[in-house]
Amino acid sequence: MLTLPALTLREWNGPLTADLVREPSRFGLGQLPLRLQPDGTARSICGFCSTGCGLKLHLKEGEAINATPDPDYPVNLGTACPKGWEALTPLDAPDRATTPLHHGQPIDWSAAMDVFCTRMKEVMAQHGPESVAFISTGQIMCEEMAFLGTLAKFGMGMIHGDGNTRQCMATAVTAYKESFGFDAPPFTYGDFEESDVLVFIGANPCIAHPIMWQRVLRNPRDPKIIVVDPRTTETAMAAHQHYAIQPKSDLTLLYGLAHLLIRDNALDTTFIEEHTADFEAFSAFIQDYTPARVSQETGLSEEQLQCFADTIRLGTPRVSFWWTMGVNQSHQATRTAQAIINLALMTGNIGKPGTGANSITGQCNAMGSRLFSNTTNLIGGHDFKNPLHRAKIAQALRIPESQIPDQPSLAYDQILEGIETGKIRALWIIATNPSHSWINQNRFNELMGKLDFLVVQDMYATTETSRQAHLFLPAAGWGEKEGTFINSERRIGVSRQVRKAPGQALSDLRIYRLIAHAWGLGDMFAEWTSPEAVFHILKRCTEDQPCDISGITDYSMIENRGGIQWPLSGAASSSFETERRLFSDGLFYTADQRARFVFDVPQLPPELPDSEFPLILLTGRGTSAQWHTETRTKKSEVLKKLAPEELLIEIHPDDALKLGIRDGDKTVISSRRASLIAKARVSPTVSKGQVFLPMHDARVNQLTYWAVDPHSRQPSYKHCAVKVSLCEV
Repeated sequence: MLTLPALTLREWNGPLTADLVREPSRFGLGQLPLRLQPDGTARSICGFCSTGCGLKLHLKEGEAINATPDPDYPVNLGTACPKGWEALTPLDAPDRATTPLHHGQPIDWSAAMDVFCTRMKEVMAQHGPESVAFISTGQIMCEEMAFLGTLAKFGMGMIHGDGNTRQCMATAVTAYKESFGFDAPPFTYGDFEESDVLVFIGANPCIAHPIMWQRVLRNPRDPKIIVVDPRTTETAMAAHQHYAIQPKSDLTLLYGLAHLLIRDNALDTTFIEEHTADFEAFSAFIQDYTPARVSQETGLSEEQLQCFADTIRLGTPRVSFWWTMGVNQSHQATRTAQAIINLALMTGNIGKPGTGANSITGQCNAMGSRLFSNTTNLIGGHDFKNPLHRAKIAQALRIPESQIPDQPSLAYDQILEGIETGKIRALWIIATNPSHSWINQNRFNELMGKLDFLVVQDMYATTETSRQAHLFLPAAGWGEKEGTFINSERRIGVSRQVRKAPGQALSDLRIYRLIAHAWGLGDMFAEWTSPEAVFHILKRCTEDQPCDISGITDYSMIENRGGIQWPLSGAASSSFETERRLFSDGLFYTADQRARFVFDVPQLPPELPDSEFPLILLTGRGTSAQWHTETRTKKSEVLKKLAPEELLIEIHPDDALKLGIRDGDKTVISSRRASLIAKARVSPTVSKGQVFLPMHDARVNQLTYWAVDPHSRQPSYKHCAVKVSLCEV
């Protein structure tokens, strides 16, 4: 096992050499000096969800041994969910990857770099630059995302690369861009505490974002809480009004609410006239969405619809609308998100305390991925197709403009379809486990077998995806490296290194440095010496953009201010509020500074129940102790005890009676793609004709149907046809 010398990254700013590739530990590539607070702790941002909680990391002999919530951080105010308390545990897992692997056999970094570069260059020489692609993540730091995208696209010559943010937030990105002119979530977490009415659509913050839910419970205004969800979730149980609509009828519902608000004159006409466009066309469009029609299509009564609309009308001007995966993961996700935005615009619930059309992000750095990953957007929220943007970024990165592609990447699903057709021949997957998480999982894994070369870069060589890799690169995890995350409210926070990475594992940024050198790009990335050095490059890339962060001086400024929400330009850096919302001036990022009403005709889900598969499968988060594919949370014995020991399927009592199923029975759940076994939980939390499975189990996405929203290309996880029967074994 390699040991780490006293030399640190802060002391190494020279060029990468062949010796560095062979012996990275000689140059301190696994360790950064700790930055301690006066109380002897280090402070960091949690690396799980998008809430972005502040943690205090307690040290013994220079390494973190425990994590507690930071009482002074403005996001979580001294609270943490179970994952935050256990944040360090995944670093100690016995199956941590400690060395590169080639076809499962240990090799050193020099050999790994030779294999990586030789095979990638061979594929590109034979099949062209569009034959290789990368799949990134919302789990690594902004600086690492930017390095990866810049290295792969502007250095190595790849055209295509996307991130697993496509699975959670692509819909919000697309909706905000078209409606507001930029991917700009307008809210701050303070809005949870300042609303008179909070509407949660396809969101279960009580479980998925429990610290955000704590902010809701702190609201002193005695707010009305409304939940729109087919399932009676934990959040729905706490709501004043729960509307258990038919799955994927939310777009019709939202148009129906707009119809009632217009009919009842519950509009902010001044705001509409001065700050929006296309309202007249929208108003004409929704005249067909009468209470009778909407009632029939959603399953709600006309009285329920009127009550919903009246609550919004009487709550104005302090109504906030919140959505997450129940909206985003749909075959018509973008238009549904924009229907939520339309409600906020028409009632003037935007840019003021306690208001907004607010997308809650999923991963810890999904927002960073949206701005800096160089996937479908050019770094800093720019456009690959815009020559002025390409020239600006080339100057900021100090590279020739000719190295920047003039076309965006294929989206995640299109990259996978490219493997099917033979267009994509090599794939590099970083810090994500799509062999577990992608829709129609069996088809995905068949596609991995078609690749000429598969590289996986991860903390663990034991994930479903890692086990299929031709070349595996061991990466440091959260707590073993530093950089910045951006949370749901646009707050940039610093995550610090408090542990040494095991064995030869390196931070993702250091891996990219090695690849750049081995590829022959050392001069191009001479400035990219440390995370903070990269952060200063990102500042240049954002100048004059809506996400401008050029006013942030350094990491210390971010920590001292309790995180900083973008934007913060140089002109505004001397005085700014801890919590800031967008659009308080009514000016948006479109060419005419007006927000757009965007709408379209609802479409039926692509796979409907029938006589053979009569039930609709819903999927979602299981408990607050589980996270995505459980690659990390299953390493914690504490978190495992807070989650069910085996897979449970929720089924309505009437359906269970009809099928002869009792609570606790083993059942077989089948779709047209696969079957699995789960224990029955007979409960009215789901409606008749529906069942629910948590997404964390490795088998669940064998059932789901491969469909995506046509605008955002986001997968539709939460609706497919299944049948359930009593297991005879």
